[in-house]
Amino acid sequence: MSADHPNQAGRRAFLGAGAALLAGMAAPAWALQDAPEADTALGGAVRSNVSAFRALDWQNYFANTQNGVILCDTKSRALHYWSEDQSVYKLYPTSVPLSDDLTRLGKTEVIQKVENPTWRPTPSMLERHPEWPAVVEGGAPDNPLGVRALYLSWPAYRIHGTHDTRKIGRRSSSGCIGLYNEHIVELFGMAQVGTQVLLI
Repeated sequence: MSADHPNQAGRRAFLGAGAALLAGMAAPAWALQDAPEADTALGGAVRSNVSAFRALDWQNYFANTQNGVILCDTKSRALHYWSEDQSVYKLYPTSVPLSDDLTRLGKTEVIQKVENPTWRPTPSMLERHPEWPAVVEGGAPDNPLGVRALYLSWPAYRIHGTHDTRKIGRRSSSGCIGLYNEHIVELFGMAQVGTQVLLI
């Protein structure tokens, strides 16, 4: 049995290196350039997720729950959803904008629901990253909007899915709120055009 250990260690190292190589090839280079930056705590220690999930009360943020309500908490990096009759409450981890200047706070609403949305970077995004494609078709595995998107009344702002699960729980977007694809599919089924949205 002891004679097998050197071979097993070499095999494990080989398999680990292969897995790391495949993981790096999973996303195109243009998508990786906007990968999330790690959060740093005091003393420079890297923390992968600083979300502090807690249930909230809709009455502290909305006058009513007509058409359902969505609260996006950019500090705790969480999205809260309440149905109109308040029988459904959901809490999802999210990605949030990279910086304060990319973050828009306040009241808006869902104006459109799109399955497999097409992604077009904004002019400012293309200015920062001229190598990015002008369009990524809906349904493409590298589409930054994932499988569903809720378009908000603010131009270019959305609540959407993402194929890059590293972004969830981090400051990683250019302004939108991102969810795991399975969570945006669930939210997409509950939210409607006219659902109230508040970003705090």
